Amino acid sequence: MSKSLAELAQLLGVQLQGNPEHLISSVADLESATEVDISFLANTRYSPLLKKTKAGAVCIDKTAERLEGQNYLVSDNPSRTFQQIAETLLGERKTTGFSGIHPAAVVHETAKISENVTIGPYAVIDCDAEIGDNTTIGSNAYVGAGTIIGSSCTLYPHSIVREYCSLGNRVILQPGAVIGSCGFGYTTSETGEHTKLEQIGNVILEDDVEIGANTTIDRARFKTTRISKGTKIDNLVQIAHNVELGQHNILASQTGLAGSTKTGRNVMMGGQVGVLGHLEIADFTMIATRGGVSKTMKKSGRYAGSPVVPLADHNKMQVHFRKLDAYAKRIEALEAKLAALEPTPCN
Repeated sequence: MSKSLAELAQLLGVQLQGNPEHLISSVADLESATEVDISFLANTRYSPLLKKTKAGAVCIDKTAERLEGQNYLVSDNPSRTFQQIAETLLGERKTTGFSGIHPAAVVHETAKISENVTIGPYAVIDCDAEIGDNTTIGSNAYVGAGTIIGSSCTLYPHSIVREYCSLGNRVILQPGAVIGSCGFGYTTSETGEHTKLEQIGNVILEDDVEIGANTTIDRARFKTTRISKGTKIDNLVQIAHNVELGQHNILASQTGLAGSTKTGRNVMMGGQVGVLGHLEIADFTMIATRGGVSKTMKKSGRYAGSPVVPLADHNKMQVHFRKLDAYAKRIEALEAKLAALEPTPCN
């Protein structure tokens, strides 16, 4: 599919600068784009590539530098504009060639399956489970007993939702995601033997939540582990039992939250962030990569380090840390000067 820049600008309601008749048929990054491709600039660190790119057009924001003779689509969010164009040009891509309930799927007789549901081969839907309209269950996925899956959800192959959990509408589980695994809880006897504490709670994922590949979310001991509306969790994240994540959180890969952590809305965590249990994190808090949270965070802001401190303080400490060798040499020099100034003891 090819479209002119004029057609794309009108379709998306964005400003066009350049040749309205130039045809675009594909998308690419700034470095590899050709004249039939459209690209985008969403991070100023890549601005030098604007002078080198051979892209037929570039999606930019209103503040970006513009070069004579280059075509631009100007919007408030060039990344989103680019994504919309990519989906328009490349069309809808199928995630499966199957439709309906595959003969190799195993669906318990007490399960309730709504309209237009796809269940792939070797998927298992256990007793008393409920699957909402327009939901797709991939091959080898598992939906446990008494679990409720909402409408327009996508459970990719090998994802698991264990018993008595609940997914809202438009929830996405990437391959290997495990929802409702047992929380890590044991009692230890006087002789050092560990006895498992049965985890009889559940997990609730609210509307528009996405869970990354091989991420695990543990069921609560007797209440609910809750991931609130619109939250997005990356691959390889561990969410322990009784955690409550607020709306529209974003958690990057390899982050781990210990039990009974509570976050506010729009909390963001970089990769490999660690949070101790039974803590609270305020709304709109941002924690940089490898941050360690050891105390409740009542004040929103940007934080970094382990344990975390305000980002500005952390950056200052890092500057000083890089100069430790120079500081040590200065101290040694000062000590030598002081020694030279000390009076010689009288005999």
